Amino acid sequence: MAGSKETPISSGFFYEGEMYSMQKRFVMVAGEASGDILGANLIEHLQQRFPDAIFEGIGGPLMIEKGFHSLFPMERLSVMGLVEVLGRLRELLGIRKSIMNHCLERDVTAFIGIDSPDFNLPLARKLRQKGLKTIHYVSPSVWAWRQKRIFKIKQSVDLMLTLFPFELDIYQQHQVPAVCVGHTLADEVPLESSKQLARERLGVSVEDNWFAILPGSRGGEVSRLMPIFAETMKVIQQQVNGAKFLIPAANQERRVQIEAILRDTGVQATVVDGQSRTVMTAGEAILLASGTAALEAMLVKRPMVVAYRFTKLTYAIMKRMIKVPYVSLPNLLAHKRLVPELLQDEATPVKLANALVGEWHDYAQDADMQKTFLELHKMLRKNAGEEAARAIAKEIRNG
Repeated sequence: MAGSKETPISSGFFYEGEMYSMQKRFVMVAGEASGDILGANLIEHLQQRFPDAIFEGIGGPLMIEKGFHSLFPMERLSVMGLVEVLGRLRELLGIRKSIMNHCLERDVTAFIGIDSPDFNLPLARKLRQKGLKTIHYVSPSVWAWRQKRIFKIKQSVDLMLTLFPFELDIYQQHQVPAVCVGHTLADEVPLESSKQLARERLGVSVEDNWFAILPGSRGGEVSRLMPIFAETMKVIQQQVNGAKFLIPAANQERRVQIEAILRDTGVQATVVDGQSRTVMTAGEAILLASGTAALEAMLVKRPMVVAYRFTKLTYAIMKRMIKVPYVSLPNLLAHKRLVPELLQDEATPVKLANALVGEWHDYAQDADMQKTFLELHKMLRKNAGEEAARAIAKEIRNG
């Protein structure tokens, strides 16, 4: 309720003089690094409302640092692509059944799926049928492809939390309760990011032309993209004297994988453990896999080129189903082409290098793009964790 005050007590909160919260148990499932970031931020804000709450399910290191108990390693859910999932289907179904049984055997306040819709929404639908409160954080791209999913989403969730304003339209059209909470990355990233400070933090030279290379956080996408990115780096070195490269590794497995590809292709680069945002901030320009990294690159205000390669069968299926002209978040948010997107067979070393060097040269003089990046950043700055926690608290109270 607007304008009301919450007063903490040992076992819950008073809401306008009435205690509405005893100990809560939230089961949350995040399937990848971006979900882990959102989940950790959400836990922090939910803990302010429900200090005795229990948080468990599936999450990554950031969520675990907040006191979250992960029943399975988050890495087991990190698989992308229609075809790629088939090889892991039995395991994924087993994990989902275990989480469902865990929820049904306990007094769960709410199930909160964080992204990973193909895993989380069927689980949410079964739990909701059993009378549990279900919330989904991060809208599936139902506005872009497989639009008939909206009917199953309506059956699956009591509340949808979206990151971007343009996502609300389809939920309003189908009477699905939804709230735009903004993106936690927009809250965390300063409106101005210092290239010099980022390079000092990484311990690399301030004067050199460093390019940030982000081949993704999943093993499959690194295996498809990193060899192409390595050859692209060779072309960039031919075009930019003294060009150097920074590559963040999401974990030790990805580091070993990236370093092996660099050795095989004979390319030198500085591989950094984590710190992807610092690496992006330190770069003159960024070559990256399509995904949340493109949003983060926009937030640190660096020119970029977005690339991706699926397996041929996955791409053939998806190409028939996608209903929007862009795949990268900067372009979707701006409703126009802000940054180059080179997908599948278009993602060749020469084309990628030409596009990246061209973007780098043009960006300093492109005041319109710089202004648009800043405006989009401000639009997404809503204090996402607090907004999401407030919406969840309201949903629980009303339920």
